[in-house]
Amino acid sequence: MQGFSTRAIHSGQEPDPTTGAVILPIHTSSTFAQDGVGGTRGGYEYSRSANPTRTALQDCLAALEGGRHAHAFGSGMGATDTLLRILLRPGDHMVIPHDAYGGTFRLVDKVLSGWGVEYTAVDLGDLDALRAALRPSTKVIWCETPTNPLLGVADIAGLAEVAHGVSSPHPPRLVVDNTFASPYLQTPLALGADVVLHSTTKYVGGHSDAVGGALVTSDDELAERITFTQNSVGSVPGPFDAYLTLRGAKTLAVRMERHSDNAERVVELLSAHPGVSSVLYPGLPGHPGHEVAAKQMRRFGGMVSFLAAGGRDAALKICATTKLFTLAESLGGVESLIEHPGQMTHASVAGSMLEVPDSLVRLSVGIEDVDDLLDDLRTALDAAGA
Repeated sequence: MQGFSTRAIHSGQEPDPTTGAVILPIHTSSTFAQDGVGGTRGGYEYSRSANPTRTALQDCLAALEGGRHAHAFGSGMGATDTLLRILLRPGDHMVIPHDAYGGTFRLVDKVLSGWGVEYTAVDLGDLDALRAALRPSTKVIWCETPTNPLLGVADIAGLAEVAHGVSSPHPPRLVVDNTFASPYLQTPLALGADVVLHSTTKYVGGHSDAVGGALVTSDDELAERITFTQNSVGSVPGPFDAYLTLRGAKTLAVRMERHSDNAERVVELLSAHPGVSSVLYPGLPGHPGHEVAAKQMRRFGGMVSFLAAGGRDAALKICATTKLFTLAESLGGVESLIEHPGQMTHASVAGSMLEVPDSLVRLSVGIEDVDDLLDDLRTALDAAGA
C-alpha cells in the first residue's frame, strides 16, 4: 500500500483525461446527458445520486481509512442520521458514550427516541460496563475516540471484540466517530470497526470553509444500503464543498503533525499554570486512556480540554480574553479556536447524564506559530486568575 500522503494527494484524483488538468474539475452540473433511454454515461445521471467531484472525494476517503466504500454527505450529522436510519428500527437499542458529542446525543435522545429507539450511555473505556449494557435488541455500539469534549479514549479493538462476540443473528455494529483523530492518526476499520464516521468539516477539510460528513466501510451489503438511503433522503454535499474537502485532505498529514506539535506545547503550559486545575489530553501519561491511545493512534492530536481552577467564571473569562484563539464552535481548522462547551457545543446535554463541567474549556489548537499561541493563552489565564 502506498503511504498516507501519497494516497491523500492521488487517490481518486488522476489528471483529467480530456484536458490533462492536474486538479480535479468542479462538476457543477445537476444533470448529465444519457447514452439512450436508461443508459447512463459513466454512471452519472443526476447529482443527488452521484457527481464526479463527490466520487473523487469518496475514493480518497476510502483510501485514507482503508475501506472499500466511502459516502460523502452534506454534514457529519447527515451521515449520522442516514446510518442510524439504516441500522435501527423502533424497539431497537444502541449504546452511546457517556460523554458523547452533544449533537449526536440530541439526535438520539430527542429525535430517535420519538421513533421508539432506546439507548444507554456507557463509559466505553470500561469493557465490562459495555457488556453489562448490551441487550438482545442492541444493534449499534456508537463510539467516539477521543471523545468531544472530555477527550476520553476507548479501545477500538476491544470494543470490536465485544460487539462481534455477541451470539445473535444480528450482532451490534461498531461505529467509530473518527472526527477528532482523523484518518491520519487512527484507522478504526483496521482495528475491527464496522463503520467509520467523520465530520469532514473538521480535520479532513481543515480550513473551516466547507461543511461535510462521511461514512466509510468495507461491508459491501451495508454500503449498498447507504447508497440507496442517501439517494432517497438526499443528504449529499454540493460539488464545491466536495472539492474544498478534497483539497484539504491533500495536506492532512502535514497539518496533523503540526496540530499535534502545537498541542503538546500548549499542554505543557496548561499543566504548569496555577489557573488550571486539570488538563485533559490523551498524550499525558496520567490520562486514563493514554496507553490505549498510544497503541491505536499515531500521535495524540490537536484537541485539548482543561478545567479552569477558578470555576465557571474563570472559564468564561479565559474564553473572552484570548485574541489568537478565536471564540467559536467547530474545530480542526488551521486556525486556533476556544470555546466553553457547557454553553456552546454541548448546551444540548445540560441537565442530562452527559452534562459537562461548567469550568471546562475546549481548545482546537491550530497551526500558527506556537509561541504566539502560548503567549495568548498565558495572558488569558493570568487575566482570569487576577
